[in-house]
Amino acid sequence: MSDRKAKEEEKEIMEQFMIPFYHVNKRMTLFPGKDNTAGEAALMGVTEKELKIYRENFDENAKRAALEILKDDDITEILKDLPMDGEETIVAFGDSITEDAQGWFSILKHVLEISVENADFNFINAGVSYNTTSEALRRIDRDVVIHEPDWVFIALGTFDVQRLNIVPGRTLLPLSESWENLHSIQEILEDRVSNPLVWITPAPVITELLMENQLHDFTIEEKDLGPLREVIAGKNGAIIDPGGKRLGGKEPEAWHYLPDGLHHSLSGHMETVKHLIKKLSKSKSESSD
Repeated sequence: MSDRKAKEEEKEIMEQFMIPFYHVNKRMTLFPGKDNTAGEAALMGVTEKELKIYRENFDENAKRAALEILKDDDITEILKDLPMDGEETIVAFGDSITEDAQGWFSILKHVLEISVENADFNFINAGVSYNTTSEALRRIDRDVVIHEPDWVFIALGTFDVQRLNIVPGRTLLPLSESWENLHSIQEILEDRVSNPLVWITPAPVITELLMENQLHDFTIEEKDLGPLREVIAGKNGAIIDPGGKRLGGKEPEAWHYLPDGLHHSLSGHMETVKHLIKKLSKSKSESSD
């Protein structure tokens, strides 16, 4: 492989799988230099200016996706039924699919800021890439509770069911431990959040693509995701897409994913936002009946 081709592939990996999913200040919370963007850029092998441009572009992509959603008359019609007045603190508690700089939470942020009059929301993305429910539970106090949120959207569990290539005979966490972690998260937050918790189930993974991707040393299989969704579907609060069908019917549709078959493309994230809006709007309508 030529040096030029290698550098092009490295740049593509950085753009698709690294920069959108890694924010140093989320992982180095006690380091005094955690907000030093020059140091963060150097760690990623880009200039500070390049990192800034990347992140501006990601935010612009999310905004364009939000505007595309707002072209849907069915969505704009029900936005007025969202149970939010524009002054809430909203926390998204999840893994890399949440941390994604142009992901569903960034798109939702733009949808709400555009559509809610005099919006003054406080959006906090508490997603940390590749987190299991155990890792998320460990940081729930400093990343979620401390913000005294009005709403918490929980999107966890995908990485609990990793089957590491070196030990494929078991999932990283047994279902019983995922159950315990999710139960603890529910108990902690229900006592501190005035609105119902919002649970977003893990979407399917295109296992064949994931296995071909050299960045990942694990697989994720539908046979493990299904039981986990059932656990989440039994939680108190609003359940978004309990069957995990939002990115395809019988089979997940590849255009909703990045080439690794795991992380979502803009269109995939848009589907999550649409499901979330429809569910929350319906919840308000039902509660007012």
